[in-house]
Amino acid sequence: MTKADIVNEVAKVTGVEKVAVQKTVECFMEVVKDALVKDRNVYLRGFGSFIIKKRAQKTARNISKNTTIVIPEHYIPAFKPAKSFGNKVKGSVKRK
Repeated sequence: MTKADIVNEVAKVTGVEKVAVQKTVECFMEVVKDALVKDRNVYLRGFGSFIIKKRAQKTARNISKNTTIVIPEHYIPAFKPAKSFGNKVKGSVKRK
């Protein structure tokens, strides 16, 4: 599902114009990004949390040059679903 699909679905369900829904969705994403950049997690009860995860330093191989490189410690954004959300997906999604 794309951002456009989300906008269309929310507009259809709520009856709000697509332009307003698109602006709201984009604003929500900006607020989440800004919070994570400022090292603040975002908690949405019943849905999940947008968090920052720390990745430890590690050694890797550049196979094209056959050399060893060190990847420094770094932080990445992540999403952790709420327990109820995760259980709902586990019980309903059937992949082929």
